[in-house]
Amino acid sequence: MPLALLALAVGAFGIGTTEFVIMGLLPEVADDLHVSIPTAGHLVSAYALGVVIGAPLLAALTSRMSRRTVLIGLMALFVAGNVLSAFAPGYDSLMAARFLSGLPHGAFFGMGAVVATTMVAPERKARSVSLMFLGLTVANVVGVPAATLMGQHLGWRATFLGVSAIGLVAIASLALLIPHDHAHAPVVGLRRELAALKSLPVWLALGTTVAGFGALFSAYSYITPMLTDAAGFADGSVTLLLALFGVGATVGNLVGGRLADHSLRGTLYGGLTSLAAVLVLFPLLMSTEWTAALAVVLLGVAAFVTGSPLQLMVMEKASAGPSLASSANQAAFNLANAGGAWIGGLALAAGFGATSPALAGAALAVLGLGVAATAATVDRRRSVPGRERVVATHVPHEAEALQH
Repeated sequence: MPLALLALAVGAFGIGTTEFVIMGLLPEVADDLHVSIPTAGHLVSAYALGVVIGAPLLAALTSRMSRRTVLIGLMALFVAGNVLSAFAPGYDSLMAARFLSGLPHGAFFGMGAVVATTMVAPERKARSVSLMFLGLTVANVVGVPAATLMGQHLGWRATFLGVSAIGLVAIASLALLIPHDHAHAPVVGLRRELAALKSLPVWLALGTTVAGFGALFSAYSYITPMLTDAAGFADGSVTLLLALFGVGATVGNLVGGRLADHSLRGTLYGGLTSLAAVLVLFPLLMSTEWTAALAVVLLGVAAFVTGSPLQLMVMEKASAGPSLASSANQAAFNLANAGGAWIGGLALAAGFGATSPALAGAALAVLGLGVAATAATVDRRRSVPGRERVVATHVPHEAEALQH
């Protein structure tokens, strides 16, 4: 695997840290800015809104630019957003800074996935994407807990300065390790990128992402009350258990990348089926502490097995113009976050019990399987074989050039 993938992973580590660390710092932010914790919680939504808007918008605006230049520019925007967050004088300015921080998120992962697949042999494309996503999953194991502790002891503003420093390291890594691709990357253009989004298989792939990861977030958004109210853990144990989720996600991400290189659709089916099974078993697993801890790990593994296959499926279906579709898939992940949390909340509000969001998530996983099966049927009817290697036949000259 090219060393350049490390640069993408460093950027993903910084992005993953800043996305999730705010959740652990809400009490400190609320107290410092004199707002309620629910009001401070809107900072999470502001970031997610930035991701949803920025992913397709920035991908479209940069469609004719060098991918290396775009990645460095996106990380510079990320650093700017976090620096502004650190020095925000009030709540409204912090909201704006968090929105700005979210803008480059989806475009970075979308463009990064395209670059990652062009730097490796065809049989290693899924693994290359999983190694980029490794930065995101490791952020949940190391970055978020460390940044949360920093914020609790040095103030929440120090956390955003620390994340900004990670962004600067990522910029240096990208500049040093990503090849100068302006002479090799095909100039696709916005019209071709938009044309790729008109494809029904692309939208079915995006729909699978929304349903599949909506299943995860339906349960994960309410994992703390499950662990404390159902399993009986003390509040102070939750941080460690969430780190276990990150470990599971890291394992699932790496396993999913390796398996998807052998069978993209088979890995997707297997991951969604496993996710549905884990979520159905959640009420039983949450009955004791040790089985609850196991459930958290299994949830991370099952959910993130599907991460690389979902990203590559979208890129495959939009192979004529993959950058915009790849970035749009990141917006789909965030829609899944918001939608899954909403559906899980409906189950709780209906009085079905602390573990009911997991069962709602299981239904979403089954829905994701249905959408994926529909996509396979559409492929067959269009007489397009389900290729197991993503865009390998479309850009061999680019892969060869970037490997040099």
